[in-house]
Amino acid sequence: MIRPARQTDATAVAAILSDYTDGTEWLPRVHSRAQDISHAAELIARGPMYVASETNVQGFIAWDGPRVQALYVAEAARGRGVGKALLDRVKQRHGWLTLWTLEANEGARRFYAREGFAVLARGTGNDEGLPEVQLLWERDKR
Repeated sequence: MIRPARQTDATAVAAILSDYTDGTEWLPRVHSRAQDISHAAELIARGPMYVASETNVQGFIAWDGPRVQALYVAEAARGRGVGKALLDRVKQRHGWLTLWTLEANEGARRFYAREGFAVLARGTGNDEGLPEVQLLWERDKR
């Protein structure tokens, strides 16, 4: 079930962020788990954000207009279509989307390529100071 995020989801959203950081060898931890909770609460308050939830939050997507700010799926839910379902919901709202992902995140880059995203730019404007790529998706106008 995909639904709008609620403030009560902040801890679960933060856990997904923290678990991803802790489980990704090449990704340095630059924020504490407490900061991840604060960041998650801010993302939800700013909105919009959807979560994929059955009995617990399995993933989330936050966006600002056509800019996707965050798309994360809990490790146990990866490969089951959760990320695609969340992204499809936001694609329905816009004719194009843009986002940044870390260059080293090969899994995310493969996922976005399958979803029709193409590289638009490169940079290092993230908190970790790592190389990143800006991706663009445009709805087929045919």
